[in-house]
Amino acid sequence: MQLHWHRRDLRTADNRGLATAADAGPVVPLFVFDDAVLEHAGSARVRYMLDALDALRARYRALGSDLVVRRGDPREVVPAVASDVGAERVGWNKDYSGLARERDTAVRRALDDADIARESVHDHLHHEPGSITTNAGEPYSVYTYFWKKWRDRDKAEPYPEPSGDGLADPDVVDDAGSLPTIEDLGFAEPNATVPEAGADPARERLDRFCDDGIFRYESDRDYPTREAVSRLSADLKWGTLGVREVYAATESAMAAADGEETESVEEFQSQLAWREFYTHVLFFNPEVVTENYKTYEHDIEWRDDEAEREAWREGETGYPIVDAGMRQLKEEAYMHNRVRMIVASFLTKDLLCDWRHGYAHFRDLLVDHDTQNDNGGWQWAASTGTDAQPYFRIFNPMTQGERYDPDAGYVTEYVPELEGVDPDVIHSWHELSSEARREAAPDYPDPVVDHSERREAALSMFERARGDD
Repeated sequence: MQLHWHRRDLRTADNRGLATAADAGPVVPLFVFDDAVLEHAGSARVRYMLDALDALRARYRALGSDLVVRRGDPREVVPAVASDVGAERVGWNKDYSGLARERDTAVRRALDDADIARESVHDHLHHEPGSITTNAGEPYSVYTYFWKKWRDRDKAEPYPEPSGDGLADPDVVDDAGSLPTIEDLGFAEPNATVPEAGADPARERLDRFCDDGIFRYESDRDYPTREAVSRLSADLKWGTLGVREVYAATESAMAAADGEETESVEEFQSQLAWREFYTHVLFFNPEVVTENYKTYEHDIEWRDDEAEREAWREGETGYPIVDAGMRQLKEEAYMHNRVRMIVASFLTKDLLCDWRHGYAHFRDLLVDHDTQNDNGGWQWAASTGTDAQPYFRIFNPMTQGERYDPDAGYVTEYVPELEGVDPDVIHSWHELSSEARREAAPDYPDPVVDHSERREAALSMFERARGDD
């Protein structure tokens, strides 16, 4: 008997750890609600996780087995369940954050103490940390060089879903356990609309993207109304899709692509590589979750005005593209990637606010929050991360809005106070007099800061940190 411990791999197909266990089978699948992990969760992610687990359990039952559900400290629960079912071996797919690695080390020791064999395998990435390095054997800190090697490495084929013979009968355990409610876990139902979770809707999103958006990805991905992004981020975060299945689908799209479409497919594949690059960075630098990756001679003198930060959180800054993004986040637990960069730049370079506040807010609200991706993105915007935006390159939020939402369709979808207002007026909001703003949209606020003034303040702040001032 084998025990497979599910964590961020809420699927049965293209699951390396599960497939490995099924080859030696039969397998008892297990999921443990770990309060130490839930401390860092948000309601949207918990809702998505519960829905994905419900779909996973349904799939196991369709295959003639069942998902065992427990709550507690994995150091105690995993060995106990393994003993109860007479498992010869416990297996799982590796995770890479500092918290996950500490947990897994503790579980390995507990299994050793119980004299139960265990095996963990790489599944969440195509290329595990340490497998792509410089010629000197060091991990990369510059994405471009990492991408070239990532792109040229062979990718494994998707792993097959276990057959019924590879899975244990449901009566192996006396009580498989019930899925808790979100309230049982200490969370309220999210105010945001969470996407449908599970392998089937994830696969539908993948198929839909590879039928259309992937061929326009390079030209249209930065425009939030053009629907040229995959919307697979939550599926990859929770593993309702395997990375090999996703890559195989992009390769099928590549085979059908022609001319510029080929470049678009490759551009999307490069985004998959960014995800792995940031995972490698986190693996070798776990402290970046709370500390700057890049060091400056002096501390950065973040301004951190609470009133300005609250205006940013609520989407009331008076900068339309910023406010649209922050309101999309509240309504959908998601934000378009270009807009994520805009709102992050605005918080750190216009409001002069420490990136850690933004990271924490995203962690609380995003359904797709993934430590390495969000941390990498926030530190990129704040000019404190690996391969980050140079401190002197500062997004102009009005220019960004005009360029990537020229008709203001995205803005007016999420900022109804501006509905019916001429796009030229929306994109020049910062230049209008208070009287002109009140006439155009009396319920929408004036800008909380002057971008030009804050740009100069940001440059001075970073120059002092560098020791140039």
